[in-house]
Amino acid sequence: MNACSMGNKQEELEATMLLERYDIVAITETWWDESYDWSVAIEGCKLFGRDRQGRRGGGVALYVKEWIESEEMSLKPSLGSDEKIVESLWALILMGDFNHPDVCWKGYTAKNLQSRRFLQCTDDNFLTRAVEETRRCVQPDPVLRNKEGLVKDIKVGSSLSCSDHGKIEYRIVGSMRKTTSRTEALDFRRANFDLFKKRLGVRALEGRGAQESWTIFKHRFLQAQDRCIPKSKKSGKGSRRPAWLSRELLKKLKWKKEVYSAWKKGLTALEYYKKAKASLELKLARDVNKKCFFKYIGGKRTTRENVGPLLNETGAMVTEHAEKAEMLNAFFASVFTAQASPQEPQNLEESEKHSWLTRKVPVDWRLANVMPIHKKGRKEDPGNYRPVSLTSVPGNVMEKIILTAMMWHMQDNQVIRSS
Repeated sequence: MNACSMGNKQEELEATMLLERYDIVAITETWWDESYDWSVAIEGCKLFGRDRQGRRGGGVALYVKEWIESEEMSLKPSLGSDEKIVESLWALILMGDFNHPDVCWKGYTAKNLQSRRFLQCTDDNFLTRAVEETRRCVQPDPVLRNKEGLVKDIKVGSSLSCSDHGKIEYRIVGSMRKTTSRTEALDFRRANFDLFKKRLGVRALEGRGAQESWTIFKHRFLQAQDRCIPKSKKSGKGSRRPAWLSRELLKKLKWKKEVYSAWKKGLTALEYYKKAKASLELKLARDVNKKCFFKYIGGKRTTRENVGPLLNETGAMVTEHAEKAEMLNAFFASVFTAQASPQEPQNLEESEKHSWLTRKVPVDWRLANVMPIHKKGRKEDPGNYRPVSLTSVPGNVMEKIILTAMMWHMQDNQVIRSS
């Protein structure tokens, strides 16, 4: 669909996806920029997108249900021309606003040279148009496919909010691989914490070093965890109704769809459809986001994005995952401080006492999972990512204990005077 700006249409998009049970939604003219990054996530969907840089408008987005195995592919210029890439694809569907209004699809002719080249490219690659003119004799955005029968049940639906482009709905024929989660998570609701505490216990660790004490505690902890806390397989998130989407709003959406269908068949006037559409938009604007606001905002901030192509020092595009990881690792290493942080104990009293006396910490506490998070600017620049470090929980707890003791000392002894 052509959204003509997604600025105030995100809620209607979510409601429509839930009502129509779409598996894939492609959007052109999102008009998104960096300020929208926190608010575009939809629960149960992966988002692939590209925003226009430097000026207003443009932008594309693709929402894909999480149960569908999907991945963004970055193509190197060395692979050849676009035509050769298209030839290598077994099944191809191209959709969107191609900006060739002078193309006459019935006669397969065009006035402008660029449009004629576009038609020649589609002809050379056996791409045919799947959508015809609507009842109002309006040319919808074309859907091109390289195989007959790849796209079925095509229909042009109502527009999204105030956009003047109708939604194009169709079914893709073929098999697809479903993602099966093999991740196991600890089910704390069924955990036996009393037995866990007994099995963990406290054994004498005197005379052992920090590393040996930690290794013994870790081994005992993992054994108790396996015995006392059952595991369950993590399932992908389904499409749950957003907290703000009431049944009344869903009824309004269904009413709008029925009125649009009646208008297409000539059973109702255009003015009546516009009235129904305006009524829905007013309802969305007035009632949306009143309940469960913080839960809703929290869900919108969980958008996950894979790191796209990066530019190396010579300006060349890097697309391989291993090379991108090396580039980000090199950049993060250049900005990390070499300062050692203090570590913690609680039930690890002996282990951390040795650590404190010997000024050495176990190896596990010095390990961290570093995730790159995009800050701002061009996503191709490694310098525009910041590292988020997931370190050892015992180390973090000890850090807070030491910080609290330091703060008490400074307050009690008035080390820092109030200014």
